[in-house]
Amino acid sequence: MAKETGKLDKLILEARQNADKRAKGYREQALKLYPWVCGRCARGFDHSTLQLLEVHHKNNNHDDNPPDGSNWELLCTYCHENEHARIKDSMGRTDGGNIETAATFNPFANLKDLMKGKP
Repeated sequence: MAKETGKLDKLILEARQNADKRAKGYREQALKLYPWVCGRCARGFDHSTLQLLEVHHKNNNHDDNPPDGSNWELLCTYCHENEHARIKDSMGRTDGGNIETAATFNPFANLKDLMKGKP
């Protein structure tokens, strides 16, 4: 059992290292391609604050890293977090296994009927 655990630990470590290497590669590339400005709030960054600028994958596929950077945008930490929160909200968050769906109420659904006979 201990031998199997060791193999699994080694496999997980290798996967994490590969993911870190891949992330470092596209981040460096994106920082060379794009100006150091958040694509949402337009906040500017320099070498001392560059750690707050993150690469966002437009199609949410972190393995889709074209060399021209067409799937990336640079976002500050705050806008990047907000973008992912918006995506989660639009898909419905899970809470204890229960999926909360987006609101479906439409206050104007019956407007046409209400306007019938009004001048």
